[in-house]
Amino acid sequence: MHIGMIGGIGPAATEFYYHNLVKSYKSANELLELTIVHAEASDLIGNIVSDSPDKQAEIFFKLALRLQAAGAEVIALSSIAGHFCIPEFERISPLPIINVISALESELARRKLQRVGILGHRISMETKLFGGISSAEIVVPLGQEFDVVHDEYIKMATTGKVDPRQRELLFTIGKGLCEKQGAEAVILAGTDLFLAFDGHDSGFTVIDSALVHIDALLGMSVQTITNKVMHATSA
Repeated sequence: MHIGMIGGIGPAATEFYYHNLVKSYKSANELLELTIVHAEASDLIGNIVSDSPDKQAEIFFKLALRLQAAGAEVIALSSIAGHFCIPEFERISPLPIINVISALESELARRKLQRVGILGHRISMETKLFGGISSAEIVVPLGQEFDVVHDEYIKMATTGKVDPRQRELLFTIGKGLCEKQGAEAVILAGTDLFLAFDGHDSGFTVIDSALVHIDALLGMSVQTITNKVMHATSA
């Protein structure tokens, strides 16, 4: 299955997806077919702020045409916040979209979690992952902490860097979601959050949405190959 990825939002997130796709496919002894195009983070942020999902969907549509021309069979976004325009994008996309929110819903149901917290972009927290999660209750940072998470996430996404202060701040807020609001785990609903969490012990259970998404992509690739083999055998 040839994956067409819309990346660039931001570059560190795209690198994280690429690195872990290569790692996952190699571990599974599967061939990775991948083409990546670049979308501007500034366009996405501007369209979120101006509540312009149709405008962002049109940007994604043009990029999807490039991916289709390159032979891609499905589309994946490397940005969780980019899913704010998924309904609009799905209506015009020339290719099926492998939605990270659907992958997260399946993962939460598999783990039988009842309550989870989320950290990420304002729109991901405000909409509680765009209303796409029904298997578990979602809690978000409260009061000033909500704005702090958003602001620090944007800094990380635009610079591709994190400092110890930011890491400790996010860990403290994440612990609060668990200890004060009863979250059993915290979803990293922003790909660039790996900069703070990857390789570090936060003191609570973390579900990295990007890794869940990658597992879903790998699973679909394996299933596609299996179906092709079965079809060829029965022909």
